Amino acid sequence: MFWGEFVEILKLGASPRFLPLSICLLLALATGLLFLTGVASFSVSVVPFFVFGLLTAVGLHDMLQTKRAVLRNYPIAGHTRYIMEDLRPKIRQYFFEGEKDGRPFPRDKRALAYQRAKGQLDKRPFGTEYDVYEPRYEWISHSLAPTPLDSHNFRITIGGPDCKKPYSASVLNISAMSFGSLSANAIRSLNAGAKMGGFAHDTGEGGLSPYHRENGGDIIWELGSGYFGCRNPDGSFSPERFAETATLDQVKMIEIKLSQGAKPGHGGVLPQAKITEEISNIRGIPMDRDCISPAAHPAFSTPLEMMAFIRQLRELSGGKPVGFKLCVGHAHEFLAIVKAMLESGTTPDFIVVDGKEGGTGAAPQEFIDHIGMPLREGLTFVHNALVGAGLRDKIKIGCSGMVISAFDIARIMALGADWVNMARGFMFAVGCIQSQSCHTDKCPVGVATQDLHRQRALVPADKAARVRQFHNKTLEALAEVVSSAGLNHPREFQPFHFHKRISQSQVTTFTHLYPSLAKGELLTGTQDVRFNIPWNIARADSFAAAT
Repeated sequence: MFWGEFVEILKLGASPRFLPLSICLLLALATGLLFLTGVASFSVSVVPFFVFGLLTAVGLHDMLQTKRAVLRNYPIAGHTRYIMEDLRPKIRQYFFEGEKDGRPFPRDKRALAYQRAKGQLDKRPFGTEYDVYEPRYEWISHSLAPTPLDSHNFRITIGGPDCKKPYSASVLNISAMSFGSLSANAIRSLNAGAKMGGFAHDTGEGGLSPYHRENGGDIIWELGSGYFGCRNPDGSFSPERFAETATLDQVKMIEIKLSQGAKPGHGGVLPQAKITEEISNIRGIPMDRDCISPAAHPAFSTPLEMMAFIRQLRELSGGKPVGFKLCVGHAHEFLAIVKAMLESGTTPDFIVVDGKEGGTGAAPQEFIDHIGMPLREGLTFVHNALVGAGLRDKIKIGCSGMVISAFDIARIMALGADWVNMARGFMFAVGCIQSQSCHTDKCPVGVATQDLHRQRALVPADKAARVRQFHNKTLEALAEVVSSAGLNHPREFQPFHFHKRISQSQVTTFTHLYPSLAKGELLTGTQDVRFNIPWNIARADSFAAAT
């Protein structure tokens, strides 16, 4: 192991990232040589030899250690990042933001994710850093009779009436991130952590790669409009190739991606120049042309055809849970899908609502900022639509979109989610420092890059343990929140448990902010302004509105 690392160091020595180490090594050798040859006296050469020798030793240790990816990729120079990480909050507080009403600004959730991934103490002294009288502040009602909980392993069963192989899922799983967007080592780390912790790993639309399969963690296989891993040469869906993968024991659920929060309604292009032989084999695409991912699915064009596609996938997979993911857009289009469920008698086993807050490796600025429905509005709309159509008890709802803390999970489950998928928190767990260079292939910590030398910085054995630990510590925190509210499971949270300040003198509950439909209300005729018009113009045979 040591000699392999040593050879790797020699190969990397010419890289600009290792220039400080190379310079220190050369200067240490030069000062030592000057003393040995008698050109410089001991008193003149000893200090620089000691300084540059020490820095060289530090740099070599940086490259050989496995805990910090920044130091493995940027020996010596990477230490400035950790120095600034300590100084940044103080600089921002006292020189740029100051204090507000005598209280410092809240620390970001990235620090919380790092603490939990590393197993560090996530408790802190003094009071809240939030201004509790500032509009938008939210909190949970606690109970005077907290519930003692024996376990924080909260799980739900996903699988409707037509599902033959329901899946017992954790309420916290890894959200969709593709190989190609993430490095092989990042995928290895996430899946190994999922295996260790007993939760699921969504592949993203890039297909099921060997790196997803290597460690045997539970897989949610996402099918985008490119049908990577189950497509014919012309890009159409291949039932035969789908069945080969979907029937693998490791694949627990199949998720059709209609849209994603960061860029809903936007297709993708993988240029021919970036299609390696490995990616060609994994995605099932040719290497002699650009790979086009259309904005819409070629396999269906109407809600009824979509239900038939769901039924086909369930049969081909041997009865595994099949659902779809979307960022909610036009209300009548989702309600058209609901009408197709009622008309066809086919329902998905689950729906994942992706809020427009969701992140991505690259997307147009307009899509990131202003297209798609935020998570809370999208989730409550989907939840109420299923309740109003009398279908909610047949379909589980997952959600994703900038969810990191236990409070975030509890809040979303109170609004109708059965489980949560998380990307950002698990990205932090494998070492992401939000350098925002995902689209450049120059990720400094080896997470979002296909550069083999940069990937070397990310050591799967170390980061997998952090992935498992982040999941475990977050669910421990969730259990404490559930217990404090006098409940037994986070699914018992209701909108009335959550309060929001809407002005300095007014407070309301989520019950009033997010009103609910009664069971079957859409079928009997609702007067709710959010639903009555879009329900009336929704058509099961078309995504277009009825005229």
